Amino acid sequence: MSISIQHLTKTYGTQRAIDGISFTATPGEVLGFLGPNGAGKTTTMKIATCYLPPTDGTVTLTDGADTFNIFDHPTEMRRRIGYLPEHNPLYLDMYVHEFLDFAGRMHGLAADFRAQRVREVIEMTGLGREQHKKLSALSKGYRQRAGISQALIHNPSVLILDEPTTGLDPNQIVEIRNLIREVGKDKTVIFSSHILSEVEAVADRVVIINRGKIVADRATGDIRTLAQDEAIVHVEVANTGFDTTCIAAIEGVTAVEQITGTMFVIRSTASVEVRNTLFQACVAQNNPMLALQKEVFSLEDAFRKLTA
Repeated sequence: MSISIQHLTKTYGTQRAIDGISFTATPGEVLGFLGPNGAGKTTTMKIATCYLPPTDGTVTLTDGADTFNIFDHPTEMRRRIGYLPEHNPLYLDMYVHEFLDFAGRMHGLAADFRAQRVREVIEMTGLGREQHKKLSALSKGYRQRAGISQALIHNPSVLILDEPTTGLDPNQIVEIRNLIREVGKDKTVIFSSHILSEVEAVADRVVIINRGKIVADRATGDIRTLAQDEAIVHVEVANTGFDTTCIAAIEGVTAVEQITGTMFVIRSTASVEVRNTLFQACVAQNNPMLALQKEVFSLEDAFRKLTA
């Protein structure tokens, strides 16, 4: 089942929280939804889950020949979407098992199927040893697991998670990351996060929003290229006196910086490749190359460039 955001706009007075954004997430895809604080991520997720009406645009779910939207079929949308809000709302006086059974009843699950789903999500989220504890007695990490469990209890086709790893320690982050990756094998998953390494590790695709507008929508492996205005190559040779004249003469090379007697940094436009010429120059000058590294730009570099 795919979920499609179509020309979505939300205004508060004269302020546009989101401004005509559109994107689609497809089955089996984990989509990372990124943006700085106040960019419009949570507003988008609340509209998609029928908690907040848009000013304009719509959100639709497509399941084969059937299509549902937030205006005409809000109940059908809720049945098919699992949602973990940014501030995980839990009934802290309830026990874990009791809470998940309650969530299943709210979704109208029959008793036998409900009991089966409670067992399944407890195992899936690693809550087995905690299931007979009160939610108030759980750590932050286990509370997040309980929140994800309630989002999964009705076996939704689409899972929307708003900052699912906020406040977790590194070990808990890895566990939630693995859970998202596993769930994403047969569901459509949209999750937001400020931990960019987590997004790179989990998401198949990244949508970046800034000031209510989408500024990037690409496969995770391709998003880094948006930060690459230039190519940067580091080289170390064995002996001093390395002549870089042939490198500086390459069209597109903007700078050749000597860091030490044997270490250099070559900057060029992004499309220029200087490594082969560097290698040939080392051979011609009988000056062995000890290291050659092309600088790789990160998702963080792209994010900062697009949202600055």
